[in-house]
Amino acid sequence: MLCNTVKVSPRKLDPETRATLVDIAARLLAEHGAEALSTRKIAAEAGTSTMAVYTHFGSMSGLVREMVHEGFARLERQFSMVVRTDDPVADMAVLGYAYRQNAKANSHLYAVMFGGQSLAGFSLTDDDRQYGRYTLLTVVECATRCIEAGRFRDGDPLLVAHEMWIATHGLVNLELGGYLIDPVDADRCYDTILHSLLLGVGDDAEAVAASMAASKKRRAHEVEADLAPAEPATTHR
Repeated sequence: MLCNTVKVSPRKLDPETRATLVDIAARLLAEHGAEALSTRKIAAEAGTSTMAVYTHFGSMSGLVREMVHEGFARLERQFSMVVRTDDPVADMAVLGYAYRQNAKANSHLYAVMFGGQSLAGFSLTDDDRQYGRYTLLTVVECATRCIEAGRFRDGDPLLVAHEMWIATHGLVNLELGGYLIDPVDADRCYDTILHSLLLGVGDDAEAVAASMAASKKRRAHEVEADLAPAEPATTHR
């Protein structure tokens, strides 16, 4: 009987194999549900042995946990590509677009990241959720700069960041699920929602229009449509 935890020297671990196993497991889960998530199927698609799952993750629960961490590591990497400029509102718009692009490029990881998949033997812990909370700090810092620049009214930048996250996350769920109704596409929805949010936190309509236009010119250069696997994630505190 295979032990749930196998200790192997770190020198024998291949990071490329680790990332491949994470992507394959997440795709099987997204396409076929929890019943498809088995060491046999994952190993077969990766062209390796079932032992590789235990070597890299210790257990199937460990593999699912790594999907969560990898998903947020890729989001953090996407955010890090957004250039900090003297127009923090444009920066905020590009961050929201980066969030959307990351979700689309990694849709197989997306449901797992937020606990949208119920898997036997695994549930998100507070440490797991910390990966998501950490990525929000980039948006909080941007909201702080918007307030300090006089673009947003005085207020709580953490609350502003949550508002931006909630609105963008909701749009992404509808976008990935194919629920938007033509001719209302996701880009149009994003621009409209963001415009309303920016006005709601105190920005001027003319200034918002200028920042939105600037952000559109930057999106293709600062946001990748697809991302290679990130370096192994570490817990952020």
